[in-house]
Amino acid sequence: MTTTFETQRAALADVVAIPVTPFTEDGRVDQDAHRALLRRLLDGGVRTLTPNGNTGEFYALAPEERRLVTELTVQEAGERAAILVGVGHDVPTAVASARHARELGAQMVMVHQPVHPYVSAAGWVDYHRAIAEAVPELGVVPYIRNAQLSGARLAELADHCANVIGVKYAVPDAAKFAAFARDAGLDRFVWVAGLAEPYAPSYFSAGATGFTSGLVNVAPSVSLNMIEALRSGDYPAAMKVWEQIRRFEELRAANGSADNVTVVKEALASLGLCRRDVRPPSRALPEEERAEVAAIAAGWSV
Repeated sequence: MTTTFETQRAALADVVAIPVTPFTEDGRVDQDAHRALLRRLLDGGVRTLTPNGNTGEFYALAPEERRLVTELTVQEAGERAAILVGVGHDVPTAVASARHARELGAQMVMVHQPVHPYVSAAGWVDYHRAIAEAVPELGVVPYIRNAQLSGARLAELADHCANVIGVKYAVPDAAKFAAFARDAGLDRFVWVAGLAEPYAPSYFSAGATGFTSGLVNVAPSVSLNMIEALRSGDYPAAMKVWEQIRRFEELRAANGSADNVTVVKEALASLGLCRRDVRPPSRALPEEERAEVAAIAAGWSV
């Protein structure tokens, strides 16, 4: 029997939330705060969660912490959300993480872009193929940030691995995305705008049907309002949301996205939901910049 992955595909065509990983004062994963933040997302209407995404500080977590974050997310979500677990690093580590996700009952894995100074297009296919073939029961979603990769390479990967069902596309170029998606097969994959709300309207106009979000940690209703507008083709309404979140996302994107996670955690801290602590190479916002983030968060209906 061939797996069609229809449930997983539907889950990707949505707001794909990337939860933060809160820390205690002594630097450990704050399990109680993590569970509370996950419940807040679920109660707010979020139905797709990505533990161990970049907003969750994937690269700053130890292997046992990544496993813990996955376990907490699966346990807290239960049947309320689809789980797309972030995996990566070397192939054996990524495969072990994917198998751990499968054992817990997660439905999908997102494969972080290979962190290597020398990435060939053929090697990119080999890397993802090794992971996808290790967990044929799971939907696999490559996270693409490499502007040099062609859509034909993604099609090649999917020819080998039918469980490659979606793409988190995070190259900041809407025209390149439109071409890449059509070269790979527009209807073959679920296209997720991987640069969140700021790029969602332009990427939806070119074929995306879902988008990732870190902002959703702070204001779930804002992100859900945007996707409802985009689903209905109401781009003026979507751009109203875009204007609402513009400054928040500009703060996250400044200086090469140095404060991408920091701004989200600062907003959550201002609402009393978790500590603002982030791990190096991120850093907490200076005192003088915190007030603006708090004012934005307070202005949203959360």
